[in-house]
Amino acid sequence: MSLTLRTISREQHLAYIQSLPSASHMQVPAWADVKAEWRSENLGWFDDRTGEMVGAGLVLYRQLPKIKRYLAYLPEGPVINWFAPNLQEWLEPMLAHLKQQGAFSVKMGPPVIIRRWEAPSIKQGIQNPDVKRLRDIEADHIEPRAFEVADKLRRMGWQQGEDGGAGFGDVQPRYVYQVPLANRSLEEVHKNFNQLWRRNIKKAEKAGVEVVQGGYQDLEEWQRLYEITAVRDHFRPRPLSYFQRMWTALNTEDPNRMRLYFARHNGVNLSAATMLIVGGHVWYSYGASDNIGREVRPSNAMQWRMLRDAYALGATVYDLRGISDSLDETDHLFGLIQFKVGTGGQAAEYLGEWDFPLNKLLHKALDIYMSRR
Repeated sequence: MSLTLRTISREQHLAYIQSLPSASHMQVPAWADVKAEWRSENLGWFDDRTGEMVGAGLVLYRQLPKIKRYLAYLPEGPVINWFAPNLQEWLEPMLAHLKQQGAFSVKMGPPVIIRRWEAPSIKQGIQNPDVKRLRDIEADHIEPRAFEVADKLRRMGWQQGEDGGAGFGDVQPRYVYQVPLANRSLEEVHKNFNQLWRRNIKKAEKAGVEVVQGGYQDLEEWQRLYEITAVRDHFRPRPLSYFQRMWTALNTEDPNRMRLYFARHNGVNLSAATMLIVGGHVWYSYGASDNIGREVRPSNAMQWRMLRDAYALGATVYDLRGISDSLDETDHLFGLIQFKVGTGGQAAEYLGEWDFPLNKLLHKALDIYMSRR
C-alpha cells in the first residue's frame, strides 16, 4: 500500500477517530485545546489507491526557549496500523513533514501493548521477596508483534525514552492497570475483585455512601478535594482552569467525552474522579479524596459505580491508568498498584515513548535542559 500524508481538518480527524473501536483520549482533536500552551496540527494518512484515510495523528508543537524550533509530540499516537509490514512508509513521511514544520525532535508513544500480567500473578510476585519489579514476573500474555515494532523503530533510528521503561520516566505512563470488560458479565467482573474490595464496596453501601455525577459547576468542589490530595501525596496540582478547559474542550467535541463523579456521605463529598471516554475505551483519569471519611470507603464505591457505568456504555476496557513497575512495599508508589490489583484486571506494559532527533545538537540541548528542571 502506498501512502500520502497531509494536514487534515479537525472534522476529518474526529470523523476518523469515531470510525474506530477506540483511540487514546490524547489523540482526539479536542486534546489540542486542553494543551493550549502547545501549537497543534492534525495529520492524516491516505491510501493512494482508494484515497481513503487510513491513519491520523494529533501533533503538539512546543517551541524551544528563544529559537523558532519545536519539539513535536504525538502523545499515545499516532493512530496508525502499527503492525503494518511497511512501518517506515508510515513514519518517514511524518518525520519529513515535521522537519519541514521546524521540528528539531519528535516524540511519540506507540499505543502498542507488549506484555500483560493477570492479578493472581502480580499477587504471587508481591509475596515473593526475590521479585522487585513487574518485569521480574513471567508475563501471562506476550505480543510478539510488539517486539518486531520495537526492532523496526530502532533500525529506523528511533531511540527509546531515557528510563528504558521504569514507569514514570516517560511523559505518559509505560505501565497501566486495566479491567477488561469485553465478553464478561458484571457479576464476573465483581467476582474477580479481591475480598478486601468486595468488602469495602459492601461497607460503603451499608454506610449509605452515594455516588453522583457532577457537571462543570462542580469543578470547584473537585478542585478542593484534588488540592487536599496534592498536599497529602506531595505532588503539584494542576490549576482549576486546566480542568475547566478540559471539560469545555472535550465535551464540546463529544458531550460524553468527560465525566465527573463524587462519592458523598451524609451530604459531604469525600472523594471525586474524572472519567474519559473514547469509543470502547474508558479511563479513570484523575482521582481525589479528603482526609476524612475514609472508614466508609468512598473510593471503592466510586470506582465500582464508574466501572458499572463504563460497562453500561458498552466499554471493552476500564483503564485505571498509570502504575509504577515497582513491587517493593517500601516504594511510595506501591500503594497505587496494590489498590488497582484489587480490581482483578491486569497490568499492561506499553512500548513506551520513542524519540527521533532531527537535529542531534538541539535534541541533546533539550535533554540537558529537561534533566536540570
